[in-house]
Amino acid sequence: MNALPKVGLGAIGCSRISLKGILPAVASSEQVNLIMVGSRDPEKAKEVAGRFGSVGFGTYDDVLNNKEIDMVYISLPNSLHEEWAIKAANAGKHILCEKPATTSYASARKMIQAAKNKNVRLLEGYMFRYHPQNSAAKKLIQEGVLGNLMRFDGCFGYDMPHKSLIPMSKELGGGSLYVSGGYPISASRMVFDEEPESVYCKLTIDPESGIDVRNDITLNYSNGKTAFTSSIFGSYYHSMYGVLGDKAYLRMGRAYTVPRDMPTKMYLDKDDKVEEMMIEPADHFQLMLHDFCGEIKKGKESKKDYERELLNQARVVEAAMQSNEEKRVVKISEIT
Repeated sequence: MNALPKVGLGAIGCSRISLKGILPAVASSEQVNLIMVGSRDPEKAKEVAGRFGSVGFGTYDDVLNNKEIDMVYISLPNSLHEEWAIKAANAGKHILCEKPATTSYASARKMIQAAKNKNVRLLEGYMFRYHPQNSAAKKLIQEGVLGNLMRFDGCFGYDMPHKSLIPMSKELGGGSLYVSGGYPISASRMVFDEEPESVYCKLTIDPESGIDVRNDITLNYSNGKTAFTSSIFGSYYHSMYGVLGDKAYLRMGRAYTVPRDMPTKMYLDKDDKVEEMMIEPADHFQLMLHDFCGEIKKGKESKKDYERELLNQARVVEAAMQSNEEKRVVKISEIT
């Protein structure tokens, strides 16, 4: 039996996460082939393409005009995602867009409509969702080991980014909420397997840059379930979430950015005993890529709604921004 052809991928942008995450995953993949790298700097594009086994390089537009490319990976500053996602859709390319795919709900709707108009798929790159530890956690939840879920706690904190970098630029879509706050928000939605009903958010603003360096959020879910999430610039590295039920508590040792060669641990606190569970190393970037490629190949038979997931995430983040601005609880239903 002949193997299915590889999906041709073009990279738009040479960000740090692309060099550490997606492009190494593509280079070792049997399902994806790196056709071309696009950059504003032709020498940078040439060097990155060669590093990951491709001879193709050029501008962003060169990537979109390349007929061998089926899918583009966009890893540009957050403020540019909408522009290039829409251009990619209009060029007939499927789109894997770095998170956050958008900095507004309205922008998310535009991107998704452009993809639907051209019958291409659009995935927001929250790769951590594909790590096997999350499947293991959800299995314990579905089996009732935790009992009735009551509370989610999630935090993503790390060193203060240098002031010259994108996370510290308001114009480029930086700030803790956009850059890292989406991780624990997305994790809470994944764990509870539903959308929150309302959001309260407080941002801590850096006076020099004008961007938020910390966000503290309360998400109210159905049946009294609550999620408390934070992301912080300038803290000790912390990447975790925990889930509390009326029978047990489950905590992830490292939840969001797991190196591909690192085993992870989950801790189940039940009946006054703590059980440590080891999860084998996994490349969540490659698992995400392969999932997306598989659904692309299914065409109309695909059952996964990546676009709805992106829209729902953008809606919650928009509500969080509005909550901070208006200093009140915002119902998700208000975001239309």
